Amino acid sequence: MRKPNDSLTRKTPTVKSFAWLATVGALAFSGPALAAQWNLATPYGDASFHTKNTKQFAEDVTEATDGELTVTVHSGGSLISHGEIKPSVRRGTVQAGEIFLSILSNESPVYELDTLPGVASSYEEAFALWQASKPDITELFAKEGLMPLYAVAWPAQGIYTDFDLTDVSQLKGLRIRAPNINTQRFVENVGGKPTETEEADIPTAFSTGRVDAMITSSSTGKSMSAWDYIKHYNDAKLWLPKNIVFVNKRAFDRLDESTQQAVLDAAKAAETRGWEASKADADESAKVLTENGFTISEPDAKLAEDLKAAGDKLFQDWKSRAGEEGQQLLERYRADLDA
Repeated sequence: MRKPNDSLTRKTPTVKSFAWLATVGALAFSGPALAAQWNLATPYGDASFHTKNTKQFAEDVTEATDGELTVTVHSGGSLISHGEIKPSVRRGTVQAGEIFLSILSNESPVYELDTLPGVASSYEEAFALWQASKPDITELFAKEGLMPLYAVAWPAQGIYTDFDLTDVSQLKGLRIRAPNINTQRFVENVGGKPTETEEADIPTAFSTGRVDAMITSSSTGKSMSAWDYIKHYNDAKLWLPKNIVFVNKRAFDRLDESTQQAVLDAAKAAETRGWEASKADADESAKVLTENGFTISEPDAKLAEDLKAAGDKLFQDWKSRAGEEGQQLLERYRADLDA
């Protein structure tokens, strides 16, 4: 298995793109006249409900500030590849970004908590987990000069195969798309071979035989027209991972107080809207998959037990790495659920 830092697919920027990015970053921090122009990079395509929500956030900011702050969303990895978004925002090359939170798993166990099977398997639990972990994540981001704006969950993750999945042994030896470290570990625990593939490359990966199966949401299956290369989806509800939208703190601090508040208000609205959109998209995506010939199933008792065993192993490993702080976070989360 590759080292964690190699877990992201990277595109090599051209000299021209480096020059362009350096220019935009310099202009955005150079003076008051141009300080109100932000670029926000996201790896997700325009069809994703996440991107639609992010674009609405940008429009809301522009409207609320009467154009004093404009946010341009660059979707589909068109500006910066997924793995380079956070470093680019940290450097100020772009002012804001959106990423799959758990791609940061190699930086802190806190970032992988939402990809641990059994910790949060419903929207209610996933939102409570976000509220409990937000202070820790905010603190970690602050150390790098970054500030979270909002986070939105994906629908629950299931398993896509070209056969009816009834036994975990069927996954043995399969090349399974795993977008983060924890999913890679989970794939190994069920006997599969984790494969690194960005969302936009999924159709090509299947058509060229680089991937045999994948763990992702019904939403991704719909947006990637998964019925063109696979026909079975086991709605295992393994976990509900999140995207996080964040900003360079220095860029935020340069705004006047009223503009800052407009950004925060738009972010709050985007978070509320995004979670509702995720729920709606989960239902719509399952319907679209079925209409396009998918067989959607749920794990029977034996498969559920085997998947849980693989998840428990992952969870115990996480606890050993997260230490006392991780345990306190979990206790805070569970207390919030019981409140």
